[in-house]
Amino acid sequence: MEREDAIRKLKELEGKDLVALASQYDVTVWKGDKKNKGWAGHVLERYLGLPVNSAQSPNFGSWELKIVPLKRLASGNIVVKETMAITMIDPYNVANTPFEQSHLLAKLKKAVVCARLFESKNEDRSILVRVSAFDLNDKSIYEQVKRDYEETRSCIVTRGFEYLTGKMGALVQPRTKGAGHGSTSRAFYARTQFVAKILGI
Repeated sequence: MEREDAIRKLKELEGKDLVALASQYDVTVWKGDKKNKGWAGHVLERYLGLPVNSAQSPNFGSWELKIVPLKRLASGNIVVKETMAITMIDPYNVANTPFEQSHLLAKLKKAVVCARLFESKNEDRSILVRVSAFDLNDKSIYEQVKRDYEETRSCIVTRGFEYLTGKMGALVQPRTKGAGHGSTSRAFYARTQFVAKILGI
């Protein structure tokens, strides 16, 4: 499916409850007391008629589907709830690949980012709020993401992969992925303010 077609189709879901769609598309949200963390993304993939996929190349050949949760503050404002995983960090690959040929750029250049409202841990309801295309075509954002990547790359080359920390990067941070403490794998994450820019909120 072409990216523009997918965006058009996904936009038809704006304002709809993804939990209701989960049962329609046979996607399990809860198995006993264990939540399927990727359920919302699986709903959108099924809706688009696409296989569930988390490989390193962009999901559907030429573009990448991402879904992020939003939350409503006491003030009523809606903000991005958490950072967004972009791609795993392979230290050898990052050390030997300039930004222009990186997995990070390939993923970001063709991202389709969908935002859903997280209402409670029970996930009784979750409205799809926004579908945004993102091309990294804003020069200042592009340059900052490039600086963030080069900071990660430089750290891997000069100090070592294990010295990467979530404190690095203004828009994109390299941090542990997985079980947290003791986890050795790391991924590039878009900080919440970067996700907000992508979504235009």
